[in-house]
Amino acid sequence: MSAGRILVIDDDPQIRRAMRTTLAARGYEVADARTGEEALGELRSGTYDLVLLDMNMPGMGGIETCRLIRSTSEIAIIMLTVSNSEKDKVDALDAGADDYITKPFSTPELLARIRATLRRLPHPPDLAGLGQLSQRGVEIDLASRQINVHGRSSRLTAKEFDLLSYLLARPNKTIAHRELLQAVWGPDYGDELEYLRVFINRLRKKIEPDPSKPQFLVTDAWAGYRFQLPQ
Repeated sequence: MSAGRILVIDDDPQIRRAMRTTLAARGYEVADARTGEEALGELRSGTYDLVLLDMNMPGMGGIETCRLIRSTSEIAIIMLTVSNSEKDKVDALDAGADDYITKPFSTPELLARIRATLRRLPHPPDLAGLGQLSQRGVEIDLASRQINVHGRSSRLTAKEFDLLSYLLARPNKTIAHRELLQAVWGPDYGDELEYLRVFINRLRKKIEPDPSKPQFLVTDAWAGYRFQLPQ
C-alpha cells in the first residue's frame, strides 16, 4: 500500500533523482517536474497528496507556482529553499505553503516534515457537535470545510481546517502558541510563530468580514489565539 503520492518540483535533475529514490524506498509514489509550468500540467492530469516545491527555479519561480497551485487546489505543499531568512519563510507561507524546509537537509528531517504536513489532528473535535456556526453573516461548516461570508464562499486547506477546528472546539479560550503548533503540526514544532501568524491571517481573510478588525479569530498579545463567539 502506498504511503502517499508526492510530486517533486525542482530544476536540478540530481535533486529530483535523489528525492525519487529516497521517497520511493519509504513507500511513496513519486513523480517529478522540472518547472512550475510542467508541474501545473502534472497536477491537472494526476492526483497527489503532497508537493515538494523548490523556491528558486528559473522561469516561473516557486512562489508564483505555489500561489497558482493554491488558487485551485488544497494539496499539501512544502517549500524547499537554500535561504533560512524569516522573510522567505513568511513569503512561502503567504503564498500558500504548509511548511518550509531549508537546503541542505537530512533524509530524516525531510521525512519528518512530510509526515507533519500530511498529519491530521490525532484527536479531531466532534464536528457533529460543533455543527454549523452562523454568526453575523458568517457561516462556517466544518464538515464540508466551507466558509461563507456575506455571500463570498471559500474552502479551507487541510492545515487551515485543523487549526480552525482546534480553536473552534475551545471557544473563548486563549490557546498558547506552542500548544497550537504541536496540536496542528506535531510535537517537533513549538517555536515557529511565523507559521501561526501567517495561517491566522489566511483564516481571517476567509472568515472575517473585515480581516483588519477580527471579530472571531482574536490575538491575545504574547499569549496565543482564541476563537471568540460573539455574545
